[in-house]
Amino acid sequence: MTIRDPHGSAPEGVSVLVAGVIGAVCFAAFAILGLGMLSYFTDTDIISVEELPLWPGLIGMAVAIAVFALMLRPVLARQHPSFSPVVLVAIVTVVAHLAAVWLSALLSGAGFAHATAAVSQLVVRGSSPVVLLAALVAAWIAVALRRTRGGTPKWPWERRELE
Repeated sequence: MTIRDPHGSAPEGVSVLVAGVIGAVCFAAFAILGLGMLSYFTDTDIISVEELPLWPGLIGMAVAIAVFALMLRPVLARQHPSFSPVVLVAIVTVVAHLAAVWLSALLSGAGFAHATAAVSQLVVRGSSPVVLLAALVAAWIAVALRRTRGGTPKWPWERRELE
């Protein structure tokens, strides 16, 4: 005779894919919202370098989102992920953002001085700390979703009734 739990089997937490997608979407949303608020409240552009097109900023954010997702994947793949790698994920994301902005500005023909000025504006004016904070919060959310043992919510009629 097998004794069954009347509440069903223990939930296994959120899958790696779902936690990763939620983390990446949260990072993109938090970073874009944070940069927009920074620009609005300080009444400055995020990057205001003459002769620099819009593309380096867009490419930098796209690369930051991709690097964030790629760095978060192995952290979430563990059976019981730890919160400590979240800091490394955030730091690498910010460095990748800065490197992508610098390289894409350089490749756009803006020149070394303009590309370096754009990156220095990101650091000095507070954009990099905003991206760092967004990455920290989003990675923490993804790890917390993965660590939780709460299952997906179900309506009463979706649950299997044990007779």
